[in-house]
Amino acid sequence: MAPARSDGSTRLPALALAAVPGRKAATLDLAKEIERRGYAGIYCASFGDGMGLCHSLAHVTERIPFGTAIANLYTRNVADYAVSAATIHELSNGRFRFGIGVSHAPMNSRLGVTTGKPLSDMRQFVEGLRSQKRIGDLPPIVVAGLRKKMVGLSSEIAEGVVFANCSRRHTPESLAVLPADKRTGDDFFIGDMIPTCISDDIEAAAAVNRRTLTMYVGLPNYRNYWKEAGYVEEMEAIEKAIEAGERDRLPELMTDEWLSDCTLYGPPSRVLEGLEAWYEAGMKTPILVPSSASGGQFKAFEELFALFDGA
Repeated sequence: MAPARSDGSTRLPALALAAVPGRKAATLDLAKEIERRGYAGIYCASFGDGMGLCHSLAHVTERIPFGTAIANLYTRNVADYAVSAATIHELSNGRFRFGIGVSHAPMNSRLGVTTGKPLSDMRQFVEGLRSQKRIGDLPPIVVAGLRKKMVGLSSEIAEGVVFANCSRRHTPESLAVLPADKRTGDDFFIGDMIPTCISDDIEAAAAVNRRTLTMYVGLPNYRNYWKEAGYVEEMEAIEKAIEAGERDRLPELMTDEWLSDCTLYGPPSRVLEGLEAWYEAGMKTPILVPSSASGGQFKAFEELFALFDGA
């Protein structure tokens, strides 16, 4: 059954969008189509310059909310980020959400950036954003959350929290650290980037999502989160494979139970049922990250649009 609003109409999720080299103009056309179809929002990862894409979205869309999910707070000066965020916020007439995160130690190391403790760095960064003068109004700030301490911090310093690849069954426990009014009210954003592959060939769709998550299981903070969510055996097996230099084995160590809990894949009915379960778990704004078992990015969006056209 398709997720529905109280008036009986289909409840559409938000969608993730990235502008890859050579297809940036086509990506903006895709954004306009997403808006025309009435989706709940467009959220842009750091891949391909999410801030730059959001700046363009402010010009080519008129109604749909959009934001970064997320911008790495270490890669630009806080004053520079503040000016850019305020500019996009003004140009979009208040539709922009500035999603920020501390990323992950291995990624930051490859970028050559110096980091401190994630919680204190996040708090200091948000304070720095809000201390800037003569830049105009800032947009709502959304903190990238995973572990409970960062989720809790989001309720203190921000207007929302956004996850990526989180466990559906663990979501109520993660959200329990938020005040009740923020878990249920309209003023606090709660979203999750969910890898999604729609195909009648369930094994092919699962393989796509396993490839998507191969990078993430290589990150210690994600593995610790998934252990917290109850997947200790899976994560320890993955750690042993990494230590042994057997990264090619990682997909086979991702169990169906874990994959089904953290992603959406398979035939349309299965994907729609899974999406409804995300809403029931307390995820206000599921953000589908589409991939295809039979094509590229634009094919994936075709399959996703067809999913809701037929719902």
